[in-house]
Amino acid sequence: MSGPGISREMPAVVDVETAVLVIGAGACGLVAALRAAHAGAEVVVVERDASPTGSTSMSSGFIPAPATRFQHAIGVTDDTADRFAGDLDAKTHGRVVPHLARLASERIGPALEWLADDHGLEWIMLDDFLYPGHSRHRMHAVPEKTGATLMARLLAAVAAAGIPVVTEAEAQTLHLGSADTVRAVTIVRPNGARETIGCKALVIASSGFGGNAELVGRHIPEIASGLYFGHAGNRGSALGWGEALGARVEHLSGYQGHGSLAHPHGILISWALMMRGGVQVNAAGERFSGESGGYSEQAVHVLRQPGGIAWDVYDEAIHDFALGFPDYRDAVEAGAVRFAATVSELAAIIGAAEAVLSETIGSVERFRTGEAADPFGRDFTQCPALKPPYVAVRVTGALFHTQGGLMIDETARVMREDGSAFANLFAGGGAACGVSGPDVSGYLSGNGLLTAVAFGFVAGESAAREAAFSEGR
Repeated sequence: MSGPGISREMPAVVDVETAVLVIGAGACGLVAALRAAHAGAEVVVVERDASPTGSTSMSSGFIPAPATRFQHAIGVTDDTADRFAGDLDAKTHGRVVPHLARLASERIGPALEWLADDHGLEWIMLDDFLYPGHSRHRMHAVPEKTGATLMARLLAAVAAAGIPVVTEAEAQTLHLGSADTVRAVTIVRPNGARETIGCKALVIASSGFGGNAELVGRHIPEIASGLYFGHAGNRGSALGWGEALGARVEHLSGYQGHGSLAHPHGILISWALMMRGGVQVNAAGERFSGESGGYSEQAVHVLRQPGGIAWDVYDEAIHDFALGFPDYRDAVEAGAVRFAATVSELAAIIGAAEAVLSETIGSVERFRTGEAADPFGRDFTQCPALKPPYVAVRVTGALFHTQGGLMIDETARVMREDGSAFANLFAGGGAACGVSGPDVSGYLSGNGLLTAVAFGFVAGESAAREAAFSEGR
């Protein structure tokens, strides 16, 4: 054993052989499996959990993509991969890895259209508001608008394609042949039993390290005190294998946060409420940020408030709009959403002084009418006035998933420190370096599923190609 999870010896017995092995049954792994099978490869997916869910099921399920026919259908005909890559570059202040931005922006549209055409996934466009940092309406979702339903549809497609998903099978050891090619993976069952699966190409789609407190504390200390609202199994196995192999890793300090997680209910409150004119205040009833920068960096702003708590404040019109989101309906049912007929009642709910909260709401109206400029730089002039009755939700900041990881090339091959690539090792999604740069402010809405689907799409077809080439040698 030359390192954690890496062996340069093959086990005495290989229990199963497949052309392409995929570790992880989230969106990235399932798309990779579908694409590899489409290219003619035999595929097996191994999944640690008894039922595949992962970060995808916990997400909103929204995927940005330019130049799709779904986008054209709502009248957006001038979006391009170059424009999208430019938005990614702007959000990261020029720190996105250029070839990854190009890869994601160029391949995500074809991936979504292929999933629709070959596997029956339906896509609708979300055009009620423009997500922060996006210059065009390009957010796609399944009709139910949840990550859980997106996962269900992908799992149904994988089942229909006859691709086996082996659950309760935690990938533990990668077995290497010559030139560091991966020849097999040992999986461990809950009872400790071990099995080995031979492969000609391996796709790592096991997500990031958000569930590993030690790694979060080491690489992202600013969010270590926040709640983790991702899958507990995201403990950094891809990072461990990569470091043991001498793979190049980048942007481990990058992550997606969220500044609007209902607390203590643990239900995501869509940032759409802020973009429609809502504001956030702290326990004193004062605004503390511009709210329009993005929900990811807002996590840090919220955690800096007393107790790490803020309140989303909006009105009944925004509440009625928000009822279109399943997560929000869950929050209403759970009692997280509070109603107030007057500013006085609202102040009592928040625990703030009425005079302070009244001034805050009054100042927002002055910003809206142009009588004054928001000191935080937000433009309220296109927002409707906030009118009673008011609505409030107590929220905190949270870590959703990490955005740094294994560097991949244009074919989704994992790269070494010296710039060369491993012949048959591929990665995508949270296991790979993303397109959000090195810090929380670089996260553009939808980047998580963007790289899960786009990089999974590329990894699957590249892995199938490598497996076929290996068979021909």
